[in-house]
Amino acid sequence: MKTFILTLAIALMGITTFAQNKNKTGIKKQQTIVIVPGAWTDPSAWAYVIPSLKAKGFDVIAVTLPGHGSDTTSFAHINLQSYVDAVKNAIGDKTNIVLVGHSMAGIVISQVAEDIPAQIKKLVYVAAYLPADGESLLALAQTDADAHVGKYLQIDQATGSANIAKEDIVDAFVADSPKPVQEQVVAGFKADPLAPLAGTVKLTAANFGSITKTYIHTLNDHTVSYKLQLAMVAKAHVKKEYELPSSHTPFLSMPDKLAAIIINEAK
Repeated sequence: MKTFILTLAIALMGITTFAQNKNKTGIKKQQTIVIVPGAWTDPSAWAYVIPSLKAKGFDVIAVTLPGHGSDTTSFAHINLQSYVDAVKNAIGDKTNIVLVGHSMAGIVISQVAEDIPAQIKKLVYVAAYLPADGESLLALAQTDADAHVGKYLQIDQATGSANIAKEDIVDAFVADSPKPVQEQVVAGFKADPLAPLAGTVKLTAANFGSITKTYIHTLNDHTVSYKLQLAMVAKAHVKKEYELPSSHTPFLSMPDKLAAIIINEAK
C-alpha cells in the first residue's frame, strides 16, 4: 500500500511539473477580444478585421447592440444601460478580456470596465469617445468644433432616433474607403436610438481608473476629430497611443493595420 501511494505521488508530481513546464513554454489560455461597434454600425463592419484576430488564435466576440444591425428592440426601450448590459452579457464569466470600442462604444466600454473591472485586462479605444465621470457622448461631441458629423445629425424626438442623411454619410464616416465600400455603407445605413447618446457614465478611479487603456487615433476623422481625441486622452491616463492616417472607420479603409495594432495590444 505504501508503495502504491508513493508511486501515485510521484506520478502526480510529474503531471504538475509537466503542466508548469508547458506554461513556461509560452502556451497560454486562449485570450478573448470583445469588439463593440459604434453608432450606426454592427459587427458586420468589422468583417475585414475579425479573421486576422482569429488567425492569431484569439477568441473574438463582436457585440450587436440593441437597436443595431438585425436587432429589432424598440428604440423606446433602449438607453445607455441597455448597451452596457448587452456587452456584459456577451462577456459572461470570461476574464482577461481585451475590450475594444469604436466611436460611441467608447462610452459603453468605459462603463463596462467600471462595472466588472476584475474581468477586463485592457480597454482599446478606436477613434472613440473617452469620457470622464459624469460625461455623455453628446456632452463631448458638443465640444468638438472640428467634427463634421454635428451638422449632419438628424434628431427625431417622435421616434427617439438619430440619423445622418445619405448624402452626408461618406464625408462623415468613410471618406477614405474604396467606392464599393462607401456604397455598401450608405445602402445599409439606418437610424440609431437617441437615448444612449445622452446617457452619462459613472466612473471611479478604483475601478475604471485601474484598467490599462490604449487609444488608436484617426488623423483624418470627421466624426470624432483628432483634436478632441487628444483632449480626451490627455485627461484619461492612457498608457499607449497609436495613430492611423484614416477617416473614422479604419476597420474599413485599413483593416490590416488596425488588426495588427489590436493583436499587438492583446498579446
